[in-house]
Amino acid sequence: MAEGLRERKKRQTRQHLSDVATGLFLERGFDAVTVAEIAHAADVSVNTVYNYFPAKEDLFLDRGKGVVERLSRYVRGRDQGESAADAVLRELRVQVESVSPTVGLMEGYARFMRVIEEADSLKARLWHIQQEAAQHLEATLVEVSGAGAGDRAPVLVAGQLSWVHGTLMGYIGQEMVAGRKPAEVSRDALVLLDDIEDLLGEKVLNYARRPAE
Repeated sequence: MAEGLRERKKRQTRQHLSDVATGLFLERGFDAVTVAEIAHAADVSVNTVYNYFPAKEDLFLDRGKGVVERLSRYVRGRDQGESAADAVLRELRVQVESVSPTVGLMEGYARFMRVIEEADSLKARLWHIQQEAAQHLEATLVEVSGAGAGDRAPVLVAGQLSWVHGTLMGYIGQEMVAGRKPAEVSRDALVLLDDIEDLLGEKVLNYARRPAE
């Protein structure tokens, strides 16, 4: 369905607010910038900012919804014969090998991570996003596996796959902050994913395998 004019304007306004806020946060730090200053710089009212972003933290972590849904999207899109873990590992390898900004492999990511490290409220919000993502993945695994009431496998597998994603992102963030180039980090991150896969048990690796036709 084509995007309507109203929806396009709302999307553009949201992106403009996020871009302005992010620029200020990167320049001065998250805690040093107020919502009023963001509104002034974006030439809108404070109420407009809050209409689009209920919390100041959401202005910086504005792609949280995509992160929450990422692993579930990989699982739902798994190929015939692939398990949930197969799909997650494959998609992450594709992102890493292509040096994708989606997994933090881009110039400027170190500055982004430093803003988070210097603001407790952003670290707390990031933790909350990670918990939401794990719960979302658990619900997806229940659905695609047909798990019954009382079956603990979905929550356990969701925890393992969330660990895979979190470990990869933590490593990339750490290496980028250390000043390494995205392409260099990409090569080592691929090796890390191989090591991670070796540590996963057969039950996790084979869970929710989509039948081959």
